[in-house]
Amino acid sequence: MNIFQTYKIKGMHCASCAGIIERAFKKIDGVFSAEVNYGTEAVKVSFDESKTNPENLSKKIEPLGYSLIVPTASEMGMSPDEHQAHLGLNQSKKDKLAELKDMRSKLYSLIPIVVVSIFVMSWDIFAQFKLSPEMSYFWSEFFHHLLPVLATYTLFVVGKPYLLGLYRFLRYGKANMDTLIGLGTVAAFLYSFVIGAFEESLKPFINVDQSYFDVVIVVIAFITLGKYLEARSKLKTGDAIEKLLNLQAKTALVMRDGKEIEIPVNQVVHGDLIIVKPAGKIPVDGVIVDGTSFVDEAMVTGEPMPVEKKIGDSVVAGTMNTNSAFTFKATKIGAETFLAHIIKMVEEAQGSKAPIQALADKISSVFVPVVLALAFVTLGVWLIVGTQILGFSQAFSLGLVSFVGILVIACPCALGLATPTAIIVGVGKGAKEGILIKDAATLEKLHNVDVIVVDKTGTITKGKPELVSIKNYSQKSEQEIISILASLENKSEHPIAHAVINYSKEKNIKIGEIKNFEIIKGKGLKGVIGDTEYFAGNTKLIADLNLKFDKDVLGKETLEGKTPIILATKDSVLMVAMVADAVKPEAVEAIKNLHKVGIKIVMLTGDNKNTAKYIAKLVGIDEVVAEVMPEDKLNKIKELQKGGHLVAMAGDGVNDAPALAQADVGIAMATGTDVAIESAGITLLHGDISKIVKAIRLSKMTMRGIKQNLFWAFIYNIVGIPLAGGLFYPVFGWTLSPVFAGLAMAGSSVSVVTNSLRIKSKKL
Repeated sequence: MNIFQTYKIKGMHCASCAGIIERAFKKIDGVFSAEVNYGTEAVKVSFDESKTNPENLSKKIEPLGYSLIVPTASEMGMSPDEHQAHLGLNQSKKDKLAELKDMRSKLYSLIPIVVVSIFVMSWDIFAQFKLSPEMSYFWSEFFHHLLPVLATYTLFVVGKPYLLGLYRFLRYGKANMDTLIGLGTVAAFLYSFVIGAFEESLKPFINVDQSYFDVVIVVIAFITLGKYLEARSKLKTGDAIEKLLNLQAKTALVMRDGKEIEIPVNQVVHGDLIIVKPAGKIPVDGVIVDGTSFVDEAMVTGEPMPVEKKIGDSVVAGTMNTNSAFTFKATKIGAETFLAHIIKMVEEAQGSKAPIQALADKISSVFVPVVLALAFVTLGVWLIVGTQILGFSQAFSLGLVSFVGILVIACPCALGLATPTAIIVGVGKGAKEGILIKDAATLEKLHNVDVIVVDKTGTITKGKPELVSIKNYSQKSEQEIISILASLENKSEHPIAHAVINYSKEKNIKIGEIKNFEIIKGKGLKGVIGDTEYFAGNTKLIADLNLKFDKDVLGKETLEGKTPIILATKDSVLMVAMVADAVKPEAVEAIKNLHKVGIKIVMLTGDNKNTAKYIAKLVGIDEVVAEVMPEDKLNKIKELQKGGHLVAMAGDGVNDAPALAQADVGIAMATGTDVAIESAGITLLHGDISKIVKAIRLSKMTMRGIKQNLFWAFIYNIVGIPLAGGLFYPVFGWTLSPVFAGLAMAGSSVSVVTNSLRIKSKKL
């Protein structure tokens, strides 16, 4: 059986690690595909479970210094279903926190060592420029013997990961960023150790006064600091997932055998009656069976105002009950819940790769071997050419500095982090705003969309009939006349009847008892209230009753797609109520905002032309194509794409699914059908069309962040490598100390992650 799963990876230190793991997996028999993301430190892998399994995959990469995190359901304290939905998240966070704690303790131990090293380096530099006196013989000898001891601790204890990286390179031929740092610092350490041990013998050939123990110490310190700051920042990029996981209630108050019992949420079963008290979290999805309240759904839907919930209304896990207690029946539990679906969708999107990342991945995959070659070539050039001009001693010293400097500064980490960190933050911010993004490719495409095609029903309109206007021709009050109509319609199952009933409930209008109720097929219905017989229906029913009624009164409104309900007695017409699929309150503002960002709006609908044109005019849509079938919607999308447009399609029904799949970006309303949601790349919670412009702004913001990150990642290396290699030394006398190379390398990764985190604070 073909399995497609995402696993967290332990031991990744740089972008080149992703390439090493990816290539290792693809060589395993039974693996169809593998996509490793350094930003999320996870792999999406497809494999044949009859040929391999997660444990075997992990064993294949363990010699290279990596492993898969495959926790069991019991370890995570979840049901099997929930475990599948949240695979690896808790364990990964736990491992990361432990790793951060270990790095922090090592950094603390390095502080006095670094202070001593920088003090010695500074004294030497100041003395060279006559800014301070030469160091006395006593202190010179003291530091001459102290620094090797400090450097040994730094390299073999704090720098152990870099030594392991060098060891794996020598044994398996797999090089990553740790390999570069390990090779550079070991070279500097061994050189310094050799000239210290054989000082007298080597003095005629090289400058034995120049050792690099202080360089080893400060470089490892800066790089470890950079990795610590990077890891801490990367944890923040995944805050969206963490916050969503924290929404899940830990316990539920259920009715069992007539008693209220508090149980762990993973013990809730379908059909359980669950009591939610004020300020309590809703533990699973369900339907209210008793009580009313207002529920705060902000953290799941992005809607700021609490929503009224009454008997028959659905509630979702993770939302908060604000005032009154109610009881609901559990309908979805574990991984079935809406919250679990959101978490899985956000996690998968954050782990996916945007097309723009392909360039960075290609460069990162060859970067480390190229840098290794470049470092050795640079050292060779210094020894061959430099010796003839400067002499062996100075050329070798500069060559070694250049060799170490190139290895240290040439960090592909910033390059590898540029895209995924921005995607992680962007997708997380979208989820917080009620915009669920399926993958990174969708987020990238959206910023270039110039035409949005929308369905009418359920997208621009609410998708259900509402009573929108009343003309009262009787002597009765509006409340009385609506009460009569609602009492009649209460016996009907017609969708129009629901519009009247809902209106009466919203206005708290009493619904009375009906006698002798009868449906008049194709025309309406009738019934007796008190001693009076009432009729409610269309113009045909009124004509059958031979009542005087001017049909022209309905002309304009019926052309707008409104349906009349005429209430009458045998003697006269009492009222005309108009029912229509009302425009969503946010639709007008949403279309206006889309126009502001230069997007053309086309409405495709199966409804009649008059209704479509009226709705389009009402909200400001540019082009209308009405009375179309699902295949016509699909063809219209293709036509626009052939015209050079990048097209997004927003819809909510089964009939929209083909068009949603064909569009460059499909946008589904969460209030719509499952088929539409599955076909789309973006889902808008609450079916709020105003979120489309927010999604576009988010896409533009994220892509701008990615481009900025890539620019700075490239600049660090384009400028840093030639400077570290001594390219500018012959003309300007410029070289780059490995110490500053380490600082620049750490700064590049931290700046990229920090720039991505800025997306969090920006307003959509």
